[in-house]
Amino acid sequence: MINFTRGTRPVTRSDNVRGGSGAHSDSTEPYAVIRERVQRRLLAELSPTVDIGNVEEVRRALERIFAETLAEEELTLSRHERTELFEQIVAAILGYGPIEPLLRDETITEILVNGPDQIYIERNGVLEETDIRFRDADQVLRIIDRIVAPLGRRVDESSPMVDARLPDGSRVNAVIPPLSLVGPCISIRKFAKVAYSADDLIRLGALTQEIAEFLRACVLARLNIVISGGTSTGKTTLLNVLSSFLPSKERIITIEDAAELQLRQRHVVRLEARPPNVEGKGEIKIRQLVINALRMRPDRIVVGEVRGGEALDMLQAMNTGHDGSLTTAHSNSPRDTLHRIETMTLMAGMELPLRAVREQIASAFDLIVHLDRLTDGTRKVTQISEVQGMEGEVIVMQDIFRFVQTGVKDGRVQGHFTVTGVRPKFMDRIEAAGIFISPSIFTPTRKTK
Repeated sequence: MINFTRGTRPVTRSDNVRGGSGAHSDSTEPYAVIRERVQRRLLAELSPTVDIGNVEEVRRALERIFAETLAEEELTLSRHERTELFEQIVAAILGYGPIEPLLRDETITEILVNGPDQIYIERNGVLEETDIRFRDADQVLRIIDRIVAPLGRRVDESSPMVDARLPDGSRVNAVIPPLSLVGPCISIRKFAKVAYSADDLIRLGALTQEIAEFLRACVLARLNIVISGGTSTGKTTLLNVLSSFLPSKERIITIEDAAELQLRQRHVVRLEARPPNVEGKGEIKIRQLVINALRMRPDRIVVGEVRGGEALDMLQAMNTGHDGSLTTAHSNSPRDTLHRIETMTLMAGMELPLRAVREQIASAFDLIVHLDRLTDGTRKVTQISEVQGMEGEVIVMQDIFRFVQTGVKDGRVQGHFTVTGVRPKFMDRIEAAGIFISPSIFTPTRKTK
């Protein structure tokens, strides 16, 4: 059933359409009739000189045709109902249909469409189902086409999966039948219009002031840092924050699958991987961009995420004078991060002994910052570990900061940040860079909630 949507509660015609002719007794018919007539008249009456891409010009034409159609249908609506119905029609014609209000809601971080009849959102780290519905599977497919067409991509039975992004940078993944058994699916990771700052993360409890100052010193001292964590734990958000500490006088090159980083420095070169075109050609992978970035005289290289053979090229860069690099990796713990990077390095296809790979990793990386999404939906830096070197065949690591969970109260995770009392070996490098960190932040008795 087609519903007029107000907030997260479906509003049917009995709620907001009063009066009208008896011919429109069905609860969905007024919306369908008005929408169909507006679309038909728009195509018939719109001047050939009007640029369809000019949203404001098309919107003005829609407003006129919408008002005329309402008068002809003799429907009596309040100002709020009229505005709401008009915005739904505009969303259907120019936007992304039923999910348009969700995209505009800045409190929503993810939108998950599981077929036409099930739409979930993530707000404050918690998933909740909405009452919003698509009319049918064809409408979902049209929205997917509207997203991918401007990017030169397509989705059909021969290519039933696609990665794309919205104009604001939000990441989109779509899967359609026959791969999806519940109908066309859309997963949208929304792009924050204003990047989080270190103060924002402190306010949200993701880390403490002392941890933020420590990480800032590590970035300025040109340590190589890996941010690790699972899906949707805030890796890119923290990478944005750490990138904001980079000096503005340095040449920064960012390399990403989908451009999400929001660096505010002036001298930034942004590179983005390119998927294959409709003929399956023209693909440019992250690894190729990393290799090319080394020829572009970078002071810093920031890789959005390593997930394949590019890990080897990152290690080579870090071990050949390109200190101060930042990247992220999916993993369950700092130790797992090293294991994953080992595996990804071997994926490069080079016949390297495992010990040689581990020596490269131990020499390249200085710090691993691990994030977790806790059971209450909050994201926190749960471990900060130093990579100290090799002992025999094993890479030695030492925790510096930890988040200790003490329980759950009223659905909220309780705990505190603590230090292990270990002074990092790279403190000499930080001091050599002229950066002072109070020794008290490594005092093991300190606990910060």
